[in-house]
Amino acid sequence: MRGARRLAGLCLLVGAGVLPAPSRAVEAFLTAQNSDTVDVVDLDGMKVVAAIPVPGAPAGIALSPDRARVYVTAPEGKALVVIDAASRRIDRTVPLGGGPLGVGVNPVSGAVYVADWYAKRLWEVDPKSLAVAAEIPVGTSPSGIAVTPEGKFLLAADRDDDALSLVDTATRQRVAVIPVGTRPFGVTIDAEGKRAYAANVGSNDVSVVDIAARREVGRVKVGERPYAVALAQGRAFVTDQYGGTVSTFDTATLAPGPRLEVGEYPEGIQASPDGRSVYVANWESNTLTVIDAASLRVTGTVKTSDGPRAFGQFLR
Repeated sequence: MRGARRLAGLCLLVGAGVLPAPSRAVEAFLTAQNSDTVDVVDLDGMKVVAAIPVPGAPAGIALSPDRARVYVTAPEGKALVVIDAASRRIDRTVPLGGGPLGVGVNPVSGAVYVADWYAKRLWEVDPKSLAVAAEIPVGTSPSGIAVTPEGKFLLAADRDDDALSLVDTATRQRVAVIPVGTRPFGVTIDAEGKRAYAANVGSNDVSVVDIAARREVGRVKVGERPYAVALAQGRAFVTDQYGGTVSTFDTATLAPGPRLEVGEYPEGIQASPDGRSVYVANWESNTLTVIDAASLRVTGTVKTSDGPRAFGQFLR
């Protein structure tokens, strides 16, 4: 296992843009860790149209609010790599040190937040200068990051504390610690900014968090070793790493739904802006699976480079 794969082996997103989101995604940018590339997938043609070399075992991913930039964490390179989405070339590499893994973007300010797996901190990177603007204290082994739609708060999944850190983005201070299930990893916030969903790798469930109340209000059992969550059509879609499946449940009632067969070791997952499709990166089978969110049927598969993770927000 390499880089963040090693980090994940230790384990038992992010907001809409300032500009109106397009009705559907046109491309997917997939971090392919084992091949040191970021694949660009044409979602209409259902094929990889570019493979951008990114050294350092790329893992986490997020896009700028205007979708002009792609931010990629490189755990082995100890850096944040900035890709120009149009030219599909690296624009800048920002040295960070530590163990950069999860990454999220403030949809209002454009600030980039990177989780340091090896320290109790997030880096905040200024989107204009691409300099580190601050270090934000959080819990142990932070992984997934999600920012509320209005940009006022972020949530970091502190895996080894079994909790989420709630951070005020203006003051850069942790204002609450919210206990959840065992070893939370991916975290997703709904479009209204009211609820967050944390995939708990250790307890095989998803914690539902009321952000205003700053507490867990529900927990839903899913498949083995859940990794990340996407939201569409009133449902949550959860990647089950060890099951090779995507679990579903109703976000209003928390009633479990069908469990869908996808590729081997699914990790990254994201819903299209129109909520019609859900895209899943399958690490071991080197594929991107497409799910129809209404019918809950797999509608397509794209072969990718080796080791796609796409941990974060990867649709453009």
